[in-house]
Amino acid sequence: MAQVICFPTGQDLEMVGACFARLARSPAFRRTAGSIDGCHIRVVPPAAESQDYLNRKLFYSVQMQAICDHRGTFLNLFTGYPGSVHDARVLRLSDVYVHRQYPPQGWFLIGDVQGAVQARYNAQLSKARGVVERAFGVMKTRWRSIFLKALEVQIPFAVEVIDCCAVLHNLCMKTNDLLDPAADDDDDDDDDASESHSDEEQDPGNRTSADGLRAQVAAAASAPVACIPALGDHDYTK
Repeated sequence: MAQVICFPTGQDLEMVGACFARLARSPAFRRTAGSIDGCHIRVVPPAAESQDYLNRKLFYSVQMQAICDHRGTFLNLFTGYPGSVHDARVLRLSDVYVHRQYPPQGWFLIGDVQGAVQARYNAQLSKARGVVERAFGVMKTRWRSIFLKALEVQIPFAVEVIDCCAVLHNLCMKTNDLLDPAADDDDDDDDDASESHSDEEQDPGNRTSADGLRAQVAAAASAPVACIPALGDHDYTK
């Protein structure tokens, strides 16, 4: 699995950043190392712990947190937490967060943002971060017979099934066995892990740091690329 789902380095990482900037149509996203999000996979919960697996959409699930590159190839997975666990807590418990595995210094991940930032930044961010949502949808569509209904296996094995499907998804991407986007009928299950992060679910120190970086990227993305020469022909202070 580690040979198929792994982080890019060197020139591969530079290419990922360049492609995210192209997706967002803004050089401000040139240091984007990936897009992160989560989705819920339907399961039959253990009888004694069923309420733990009941998510806010009122179905039983385990969570799949993933980081994707610009093509929708999975770079990292963290799968198995019950559906009732807040997505911010899932992130904080993941190895990529705890051990600061990724992204490298000077790079950042993009994800779902709740709240009003600059409109132009939000639009560009949406273009770039949509790859991970599409990856979830494509994976579920490829193996529709598996994900169409709840996985009727024990939770540890359900996690293995999900991870195996993600590996196969990456192998398909590597061989350019691409699914027609028109066939990607992703449903609303894929974005229901993207909850607004309440204050009690976040580390204040990291929240401050992330907000500062987000503000810098938003400012760069919202800045005009070039001034129209004709605008200099008139004094707009009059």
